[in-house]
Amino acid sequence: MKIAVVGVTGMVGQVMLQVLKEMGFASAELIPVASEQSIGKTILWNDRTIPIISMEDAIALKPAIAIFSAGGATSTEFAPKFAAAGSYVIDNSSAWRMDPSCPLVVPEINSGSITEQTKIIANPNCSTIQMVMALAPLHRQYSIDRIVVSTYQSFTGTGMKAVRQYEAERDGNPVPEPRAYHHPIFENCIPHCDVFLENGYTKEEMKLVHETRKILCDPSLKITATAVRVPVHGGHSESVNVTFKKDFHISDIRNLLKQAPGLVLLDNPEKYEYPTPLLAKNMNEVFVGRIRLDESQPRTINLWITADNLRKGAATNAVQIAKYLVEQGFC
Repeated sequence: MKIAVVGVTGMVGQVMLQVLKEMGFASAELIPVASEQSIGKTILWNDRTIPIISMEDAIALKPAIAIFSAGGATSTEFAPKFAAAGSYVIDNSSAWRMDPSCPLVVPEINSGSITEQTKIIANPNCSTIQMVMALAPLHRQYSIDRIVVSTYQSFTGTGMKAVRQYEAERDGNPVPEPRAYHHPIFENCIPHCDVFLENGYTKEEMKLVHETRKILCDPSLKITATAVRVPVHGGHSESVNVTFKKDFHISDIRNLLKQAPGLVLLDNPEKYEYPTPLLAKNMNEVFVGRIRLDESQPRTINLWITADNLRKGAATNAVQIAKYLVEQGFC
């Protein structure tokens, strides 16, 4: 099987290579694709040195699956061309997420939205993925009315430019231009993820609103978000306040989360057991804990959710979609 990874030299692209091997694709014929500056450079795959090729050359090879992590403009231009060549495209950018013809997929929740005719499949935003992983089983059981979420997102989600800025600030060196953030990220928190919109929210915050509604198939969900960058290397965290339409017992909430695939319940504060981004680093699962009643509001709970943003928030989710395509016999 031929699998193209578009944006192979980026942070997510490099993790995708690791996850592909871990999830049974080690024997696949890899087609590494990157920007023009990287064409001709090589990567190591299965102890073989493979040259990075251009987008056009990759399309001509007609891979069964093309996994994109190269930005919205690249996906908008080239995903349809791969699809026209017969490839299933799994796109990690925001380009196709709200397109009604493209399913927005978290495999544990809605893999059934993919059909054999689906050629472009959108990978949700990292912060959305981990939140809906915890909320989907609760929504099915108790019907969510309102969500208030505050995120604590690793600077790695902004890419290598942010990593270079953080490391320069940490080491007391000049920050390379262009900067990832207007303010320092080392020893700081920046309530600014992506660009600001006319309504005063950022694009990241509105992704949490629109994508969650689409994945949970509920356009009436009331959601408000604040997204914050924090000086953490690996992993996003979220404080989530959820109000339900139906009554519940907190013990039943815990049982549902404990049984949900891809989730790890870690909720024993007396023994200092709760999720942290450091715990989630390099892990494929989503961790949830600090589950407690909101004593100020009826039918409401608080949750704390963490996940590795480069894995389940991006690469792992994309490769799980690829695995589903293979398991269903679509390619």
